[in-house]
Amino acid sequence: CFICLPVRSVDYASHSVLAMGLTSLDKIIALQRNPANTRNLCILAHVDHGKTTLADCLVASNGIISSRLAGKLRYLDSREDEQIRGITMKSSAISLHYSNGDQEYLLNLIDSPGHVDFSSEVSTAVRLCDGAIVVVDAVEGVCPQTQAVLRQAWLENIKPVLVINKIDRLIMELKLTSQEAYTHLQKILEQVNAVTGSLFTSKVLEEREEKESETSSGDQVYDWSTGLEEADDSQLYFSPDQGNVVFASAIDGWGFSIQQFAQIYSQRMGVRAEVLLKTLWGDFYLNAKAKKIMKGAQAKGKKQLFVQLVLDNIWSLYDAVVTRRDKEKVEKVVTSLGVKVMARDSRHSDPKVLLSAICSQWLPVSQAVLSMVCEKLPSPLDMAAEKVEKLMSVGARRFDLLPEQTQELKKAFLQCSSGEDAPAIVFVSKMFAVDTKALPQNRQRPLTQDEIAQRRELARQRHADRMTADQTATESQRDLTHSGNTSQDVQPAGLSTGTLNSTLFISFYFFKHTAEEEQKETFIAFARVYSGLVKKGQRVFVLGPKYDPAQGLSMLPEGCSASDCVPEVPYLSCCSMESLYLLMGRELEELEQVPAGNVLGIRGLEECVLKSATLSTSPACPPFTPLNFEATPIVRVAIEPKHPSEMPKLVRGMRLLNQADPCAEVLIQETGEHVLVTAGEVHLQRCLDDLRDRFAKIEISASKPIIPFRETVVRPPKVDMVNEDLGKQQKVAIIHQVKEEVTQGRSSDTLHVDPSGLVTVTIPNRMATVSVRAIPLPEEVTHLLERSTELIRSLEQVNMSLREGKTVDVSLRTMEAIAGLKAQLENLLQGRKWRNAVERIWAFGPRRYGPNFLLNSVEGYQRLSVWHCLGRGDKAGEAGAAVIRDFDNSIVSGFQLATLSGPMCEEPLMGVCFSVERWDVQSSAVPQHQDSLEENSISHEALANSRVEGSTKTSSEVEGTVAGQSQARRRPEAASADCYRPVSGQLIAAMKEACRRAFQAQPQRLMAAMYTCEIMATAEVLGRVYGVLGKREGRVLHEEMKEGTDMFIIKAVLPVAESFGFADEIRKRTSGLASPQLVFSHWEVISSDPHWVPTTEEEYLHFGEKADSANQALKYMNAVRRRKGLYVEEKIVEHAEKQRTLSKNK
Repeated sequence: CFICLPVRSVDYASHSVLAMGLTSLDKIIALQRNPANTRNLCILAHVDHGKTTLADCLVASNGIISSRLAGKLRYLDSREDEQIRGITMKSSAISLHYSNGDQEYLLNLIDSPGHVDFSSEVSTAVRLCDGAIVVVDAVEGVCPQTQAVLRQAWLENIKPVLVINKIDRLIMELKLTSQEAYTHLQKILEQVNAVTGSLFTSKVLEEREEKESETSSGDQVYDWSTGLEEADDSQLYFSPDQGNVVFASAIDGWGFSIQQFAQIYSQRMGVRAEVLLKTLWGDFYLNAKAKKIMKGAQAKGKKQLFVQLVLDNIWSLYDAVVTRRDKEKVEKVVTSLGVKVMARDSRHSDPKVLLSAICSQWLPVSQAVLSMVCEKLPSPLDMAAEKVEKLMSVGARRFDLLPEQTQELKKAFLQCSSGEDAPAIVFVSKMFAVDTKALPQNRQRPLTQDEIAQRRELARQRHADRMTADQTATESQRDLTHSGNTSQDVQPAGLSTGTLNSTLFISFYFFKHTAEEEQKETFIAFARVYSGLVKKGQRVFVLGPKYDPAQGLSMLPEGCSASDCVPEVPYLSCCSMESLYLLMGRELEELEQVPAGNVLGIRGLEECVLKSATLSTSPACPPFTPLNFEATPIVRVAIEPKHPSEMPKLVRGMRLLNQADPCAEVLIQETGEHVLVTAGEVHLQRCLDDLRDRFAKIEISASKPIIPFRETVVRPPKVDMVNEDLGKQQKVAIIHQVKEEVTQGRSSDTLHVDPSGLVTVTIPNRMATVSVRAIPLPEEVTHLLERSTELIRSLEQVNMSLREGKTVDVSLRTMEAIAGLKAQLENLLQGRKWRNAVERIWAFGPRRYGPNFLLNSVEGYQRLSVWHCLGRGDKAGEAGAAVIRDFDNSIVSGFQLATLSGPMCEEPLMGVCFSVERWDVQSSAVPQHQDSLEENSISHEALANSRVEGSTKTSSEVEGTVAGQSQARRRPEAASADCYRPVSGQLIAAMKEACRRAFQAQPQRLMAAMYTCEIMATAEVLGRVYGVLGKREGRVLHEEMKEGTDMFIIKAVLPVAESFGFADEIRKRTSGLASPQLVFSHWEVISSDPHWVPTTEEEYLHFGEKADSANQALKYMNAVRRRKGLYVEEKIVEHAEKQRTLSKNK
């Protein structure tokens, strides 16, 4: 039976909601000045877990939309395609007012997308917030994107609270009892806490390792568990008794925290609210005889307090209203709860309307969530010092090594002061485009009484003129008919008509032209003020990501401000904030000033800010650390206009799209193609729609997606294609066959291929010879290099600075990470052929930080290792290497060019080690030292020019660039260096050729980009899901059944090349019951050899002489070659006819 609850508590709740009516702009401006009562929060969740519906309920509490439309309107999904698809595609902010007792709060709420393609929008939202509401579906539980958003919140040091949503599905869909639902909810809490716990554990272990490395002396055994035991994780986990969990059904408008029920039952049962708060969630039950709350409900087979006092009430309400539609019971419930239900709600044919009317008054979800947010999430004043230091320390720079003035800004962050003397610090997380008509100054406003009267008078006058003109025209027509006048009498009327037509044409043209001008998009910066008071029209410094405050302070005069005439400083510019806006979902409200701790929109930064930036009135402020993006843009398409004359519009449109989307990238390749890079298929479709309808406003055609591949070599196979063991003779025969193919068309005096795979190339003027061998790297090493891209880039920057004689302040953490990388490589590269290999690494490539490396195996050449920054001052071997060091960079440049585009289909190499085993240079070729420095810079520039991802620029063009620059810089007086340039340029070309030939002398393979695909499906459609995966070269890793549901979770890998249209096909084949989430995972070697031909007798028998069965690797390789305009070797059958026989067909 339904437990009668005191009416007084319900009155309080309903009063609180009614009190939060439509808030005036003045009220919000007043609340902005109190940072202690400001909360900046975002809603994070997996796709379709109910973020936007929950946001609707919170927005409805402020009277912005009707509570009846909450969940149906999706107010913060303002784009048309968001409404059609039913998913959020961008972050939208809105400011809400909430009264909790005598305190008034301002909540800057940001709704974020849950689809993996738009996870970059989540990053932009998370950076501006101090807290987050994590929403989890009560049926689906923790999904991949739930883990991703929890990780993003953790990385940005923001505090999360939990809302377990869609509890109505446990009642209506899964038909669970209240006891089963309690067990199910416990499991979901455990899953969420497991994710949080793993993040916490990894952080603690990292900190302990750092401390250990600082204090350790000699070898000692270290117990990791001690760090975890000492660390305080009391506030880390989600638990209803801590008040950081709300149970809700946003679509039905109800939600509650345990505190609400604890207060209600403390009055009814005469038990202190504190006791109930600790016992309502957990293994406690009510002993009716002893009238005590006791532990051990599960062991004694009793109902837990949470089930008895909370869930049973909700279950019986759903049973009465929705399942049985028992009018008498519903009336009793309504009376006992003291809620008022309108007659039209009780008579409505849909029982959910009545349910929503009761629940939204009894347990309003906005009341539960907003009170939890105000009590549990931090204000801008509570920002942790650790978070501030993390924001201000970019790349390898340490906070304690930043200039003193910069370190003093930490106080401004922590105080969050809006005083006149406080420096203004603003971070722009993204730029978004708004129709100019939607700006407050251009918005249509209601007319005054005087204006209405004026318009009425004008309309009357116009009507009278029209009537007079019509009457005159009728009379003149009548006169013409009766008198039959000559055409001369009609002439004036004709003239007046022509004049009228020309006037109409001019006014139409002017109107059209004006309309086109008005349709321009305006860019608004999505930002937050961390310190100071930002005013309309204020000038600020825009700090680029590479801006160095130490350099800026040394170049700028003391006390310099952005409004002064500022000398030119690298990565520093000035701009004016034209307008400031309060972001209200679909609306913008203009503001004069915004104090610290608030989220705002800024107009006028489009010329200075591309995607994100740091703004400050102080040049001592460092740029903030870049945003953490979970999704990698990987889907590329080439775009061109339908009409070539509209190319300038496309270029402008793509520039605007690049600025408006935080994840999209726009490239112009050497071939002239305009390439758009996006995170996935849905993201690509949105970008193309935006380009077509908003930014370029022209018809465009997009190519098929450009799929990225990598090229690699593998160890020679031990079995052939029919799994027969390859004998030594056959192996040798195959290798000789490959060598013959390799050496065809090249003169043997400049190129020699050894049977062991060693390739020797001599440059045309015979002054230098290079011998290179390609060796496949172990898979673990390739993965390590790929993961450590940023670290290798930092290592290269440090080495470059040391070579140029500059001093660099590198953080201890970065140096430790570099040393750790070296130790890991040494551990993974074991065995005779890898002896001392790590010390002999010459360079990484391509772009000096890729997953390949060049190995120095030249006898007697002791050059500096790439790790020499770890032991500075060790200059041993420099004198001995001085003779040939001048051409050192030519070898590296040749290696970089070779790894940037491989011989198979001009795609970058991956997991290949090139070992230089011989390098001879004639002494007459050695130049003066000053020229070697110049050559160094030339080859750097040439390589930089060729560094466009997916570029189809050929090696000969790049070499031509090097030669051209070399000719341009030739000094006539340097006659002694004349022989230098041809040697250097030829050596680059020879090294590149040697690497390519060495690569071809080994078994070659293509590597495909792979998606991890997670699909939730019911048992009925499981077979169809497997069918679609099998057809698209997918591979199922594992499947498991979700406890308590009939849902299966399938985890699979799928090549990116086969993923286009995959989601649509899955949905069609399963009637919408399965929906996949695709996330880029890794690169995988395609096992088949694209150049394979049958060589053994068994292979001839199995595959036939032509062996023309489908070769997936060859298909991919030829597709890429065809797209790049390279030669494709394929048989084309022309004029194929059916075989004719002499006898007639009967």
